[in-house]
Amino acid sequence: MDTERTGQELTDESGAEAGPRRGSAGRLRGNGTPRRAWLRWTRRIALGMLLALLVCTLSAAVALRLNYAGDLAPGTYTRNRDALWLGHAWVDGRKSNTDLDALVRRLRDTGIRDLYVHAGPLEHDGTLPESAYKNAPWLIKAVHRELPGVRVQAWLGDELASEGPVGMRLERSATRAAVVRSARQVLAAGFDGAHFDLEPLHSGDRNYLTLLDALHRVTLADHAPLSVSAPQIDPLPALHSVAGGLAGHPKWWSQEYFGQVARRVDQIAVMSYDTALPLESLYGGYVAQQTSLALEVTPPSTDLLIGLPFYHEDDIGHHASAETVTAAVRGARLGLSRTDADRTRFGVALYVDFAATETDWTAYREGWVR
Repeated sequence: MDTERTGQELTDESGAEAGPRRGSAGRLRGNGTPRRAWLRWTRRIALGMLLALLVCTLSAAVALRLNYAGDLAPGTYTRNRDALWLGHAWVDGRKSNTDLDALVRRLRDTGIRDLYVHAGPLEHDGTLPESAYKNAPWLIKAVHRELPGVRVQAWLGDELASEGPVGMRLERSATRAAVVRSARQVLAAGFDGAHFDLEPLHSGDRNYLTLLDALHRVTLADHAPLSVSAPQIDPLPALHSVAGGLAGHPKWWSQEYFGQVARRVDQIAVMSYDTALPLESLYGGYVAQQTSLALEVTPPSTDLLIGLPFYHEDDIGHHASAETVTAAVRGARLGLSRTDADRTRFGVALYVDFAATETDWTAYREGWVR
């Protein structure tokens, strides 16, 4: 917030009003020197900006806390369209039949319908070595046998060169064509669908929309779902532009761009974690807000999934004590209750299997599956 002040009067030590003190050359001196006046103004402006920032922060915190309060609409439980991200160990030979039996027991009687199995990463040129998912046939066959109706999707991703010199360049048509061929490749290998997570992906990227159009033509022809992971939506208007200008990393998408992506896919999963929020109630209120914002622009024909943090790290962007499954589930239910309680194509997505605890699974079951 900018502060403008004019007509400043100089005062003496007693606080009495005094006129400017001038020497023979007509220059201000003593308490009226330009340097001291400038310092005084600088301190006042800095204090004003600090107070304004504090007020804005407290106001946002109060709003999020209030957003976490309220009643949940009846029936806002699983629609049996949930998903789980699985690590690469499931397709590279590290997992065994014993691991698979445990996974089957874990997933029975839940709402999980899709498994996003890490089958990449993609090379920067968009290609995918078949050796990266050599054990995929074993996993796909076993899941279809033991968990009828559950789909195994290939989770493909890569770092984009959107904030540095290294990474995939979506502006290159040859790279996009290679990504499309990689999607055909995993579908031919038996995967039930393709799930893409390309980061950091900036809001408004038209090359990404072009890629999704091409990918969707391939998956539709194969009667397979196309799904994507998506960043969070601007909690304040144009916040992604401000963050991009100040830090070079926009983080959020505009709500408009989120809707453009959602209309081009069969599933979209919001990565509603790594928020840096310090309290569980604030995080839950934030998830409620994200859920409402996403519901407003996701077409009824697209599955909207809200990500749940099934991992426990503590750093500047993620506080495990605040970003809990309990808070995320309640936040998702609150957003659903307020915005579109009867929506059927809605679920939660659990990230990630190898970091999950019993507490996480219990919170998911008790809060969402019932």
